[in-house]
Amino acid sequence: MDHPLFQLLCFPDEVERSLNPPAQKYVRDSRAIASTAVDVKEMPQSYVFVADMPGLKSADIKVQLENDNVLTISGERKREDHNPDVKFIRMERSAGNFMRKFTLPANADKEGITAACHDGVLTVTVPKIPPPEPPKPKSIEVTVG
Repeated sequence: MDHPLFQLLCFPDEVERSLNPPAQKYVRDSRAIASTAVDVKEMPQSYVFVADMPGLKSADIKVQLENDNVLTISGERKREDHNPDVKFIRMERSAGNFMRKFTLPANADKEGITAACHDGVLTVTVPKIPPPEPPKPKSIEVTVG
């Protein structure tokens, strides 16, 4: 758009971006986080994280526990090797790094976390620590005296 008002309104944003560009790592991490959709389900005995990972091998996916309570799912989607004889008409599939982080609740069993990828769907299961049983009342025998 070449309208002078539009240029006037956009000019400060452009100047701000050029004077204070966002940190490269922040931009890269923001894009990576935004590029991966994850369903999170609470089941009676566990929390289940489900993410579509089409075309990825297990070696391309990392599931980690950070700071003892942050579940991180990350990896990289790679583009196929570029053939100079091939001309792309449209390129819609995303490529690059992806990452999602989830803070686990206090009742998560961090030692029992499992991850499996089947037919392009990653499922991470975090078992729940069962709640402690409520204390049972102690019976005291009454003696006749």
